[in-house]
Amino acid sequence: MADIYLVLGDIFKGLSETVKECGFEPVIPEGSENGALPAVTESGRITIEYKGENKALRMEHFNNKLTLFGARKEGEILASDFSQLSVSLLEAETANDKDVRYVVNEFGETLVENFGTKTQKPTKSKLPQPVSKAAAKSGSVTYDANTLANRFTAIYPELRDEYKANCEKYGKFLPEDFFVNHGNAVVHATIKENNPTKMKRLFNLLNDIYEDGSNETQSIIAVTILGSLGNDQEMLAACVDYMSDDMTAPVINVNKFLASSNGRGAKMKLENPPKYKPRKAKKKKGIMSSLGM
Repeated sequence: MADIYLVLGDIFKGLSETVKECGFEPVIPEGSENGALPAVTESGRITIEYKGENKALRMEHFNNKLTLFGARKEGEILASDFSQLSVSLLEAETANDKDVRYVVNEFGETLVENFGTKTQKPTKSKLPQPVSKAAAKSGSVTYDANTLANRFTAIYPELRDEYKANCEKYGKFLPEDFFVNHGNAVVHATIKENNPTKMKRLFNLLNDIYEDGSNETQSIIAVTILGSLGNDQEMLAACVDYMSDDMTAPVINVNKFLASSNGRGAKMKLENPPKYKPRKAKKKKGIMSSLGM
């Protein structure tokens, strides 16, 4: 198990130069030892504050997530003035150097984009905005494929650049291209390894998105991602222990169909998705519907 304070300390150090260039300095809590991480812990919530001229930052670790908040305001800045700028999964049990590099890069880019000077250029393009968990749970909106990929690359940060490249190439997120060519491989590797911690982390995400996702997003999970298991009974058996009840039957049925003689054409189509051609806006059908299921 990693010490979350050591991990946060590495992130703090990694961001120090960017934070300084963006006009912030850390707020040292009263009584802190010289050189110690300037963090305040309360009810399991670890907070690091920064201040600048008419602006402020807050990094907050809670419930295995690290969130970056920012605020701009003349005069006193209150808690209600902060808005969320970026969030990354950061579990104390599994955090490693790769996670630290990912957070430092992601938060650093976000800082430059929101508070950078004229001489600083953001290194990332504007990505599609993911649907928040609060909005999805309220029923006001459903999770889309972009939100799935955004959160997926928080678990697999090595694919973050591929996700960004996908959005830049097509002007939006194209899920079939991303998962067939990149995402499915790491899903297969995780399932084959069958490490309980990694499996739980992956399927907590898939279950959550599936439960409150659009029909198209549910199809991406059940068909494009888990339908690529090729009806491998050993791999499917490993998944059953982690899949939600709502997702289990569709995933098993999709794998049976794609492995059957009737599903050969659909399987070839999934493995070799057609090249993307921009079309006039119209209502999209889920992948299951397009496969005749």
